[in-house]
Amino acid sequence: MARILKTFSILLMRERTARTITAITSRTWSKARMVHTDLGSLTRYDETATSTDWQKKLTPEQYYVTREKGTELPFSGIYLNNTDEGTYHCVCCNSVLFSSDKKYNSGTGWPSFSEAYGTQGTDESNTNILRRPDNSLGCTGTEVICKECDAHLGHVFEDGPAPSGQRFCINSVSLTFRPS
Repeated sequence: MARILKTFSILLMRERTARTITAITSRTWSKARMVHTDLGSLTRYDETATSTDWQKKLTPEQYYVTREKGTELPFSGIYLNNTDEGTYHCVCCNSVLFSSDKKYNSGTGWPSFSEAYGTQGTDESNTNILRRPDNSLGCTGTEVICKECDAHLGHVFEDGPAPSGQRFCINSVSLTFRPS
C-alpha cells in the first residue's frame, strides 16, 4: 500500500510540474506574439485577422487548406489544367506567388511550378513564399507558405525539371489567377 501511495504522489507531482511548465510556456509565447506599436508587429500578418475573419473571407475548402494545412483532392483543382498566361496569387492576401511561364504538368494531380515568382537563380529572398520543414505525413518534407499571411500553399519536392530541379506542388484553392 505504501508503494502505491508513493507512486501516486510522484505522478501527481509530475503532473503539477508539467502544468506549470505548460502555463509558463503559454504565457511566454503569448507575450512574444503581442503587437508592439513602436516596433510594428512581431508577426508577418495582421493580428486582428483572427480565425473567424478568415472563415468569413474564405470558402470552407479554402479555409481548410490555407489556414488548417489541408490538401485538396488530386486532379480536382481548377488551375491544374490552366494554360493561360498570367500570375498566380495567394487567395488570402493577394501576394504574387507563381508565374504561368514556370508552370508545368507534373502528372501528380496538383498545379506544379518549377520556381516561385521573383526567384533569381537560387535566391528566393525576393519571392512571397517561405519554406518550412514539415513532418506531418510521417516523413520529412518541405511545406510552402505565403510569406505575407502564413497561408499553407502546398509542398516543394526535389524531383522537378531542370534547371531548378524543384517541383512546387500547390493546391489550386490556395491560389487566384490573374491573366496577363
